[in-house]
Amino acid sequence: MKIAVVYHSGYGHTAEQAKAVARGVGQVDGAEALLVPVADIEQHWDGLEQSQAIIFGSPTYMGSVSADFKKFMDASSKIWYGGKWKDKLAAGFTNSASQNGDKHNTLNTLAVFAAQHQMLWVSLGLPPGNNSSKGSVEDLNRLGSSLGAMAQSNADQGPEHGPIASDLKTAEHLGQRVASLAARFKAA
Repeated sequence: MKIAVVYHSGYGHTAEQAKAVARGVGQVDGAEALLVPVADIEQHWDGLEQSQAIIFGSPTYMGSVSADFKKFMDASSKIWYGGKWKDKLAAGFTNSASQNGDKHNTLNTLAVFAAQHQMLWVSLGLPPGNNSSKGSVEDLNRLGSSLGAMAQSNADQGPEHGPIASDLKTAEHLGQRVASLAARFKAA
């Protein structure tokens, strides 16, 4: 069972998040992650069509998906026209330098994109973390998203410094959740 992880990463931070999502996919028996940078998309359209689910990832630039990711979205119009992703599971993740950074708008954009393809959106499935006096930045879902996995990386540091471990573990959770649900759908 293949789960595609299609992503763009301008500075390497979102690539780290994509790798974490793929690790989560790999934690489910029989699931294999197909990591697809949008720069290589022309080689992978068939792989996306054969996948049971597609997890989309983009950095949040200026409050939305990156231009490179949007180019991939627009290039998928032939897939949309043929309904080839209909009823596949979909999910999303994003990273930005700011704690908020309008990441929620990026996840909304990804969810609407999936809905246009008639896909079934999978939420993060975690309560918000780090929202009480007993919480910490080590909590899963420390940024409090329900729609998908969010991460934060400092603008003045490379991907070797961020996203932090809890954000990467949150991304792993998303990958594992999507793969587990895809296995259930496949068995049904």
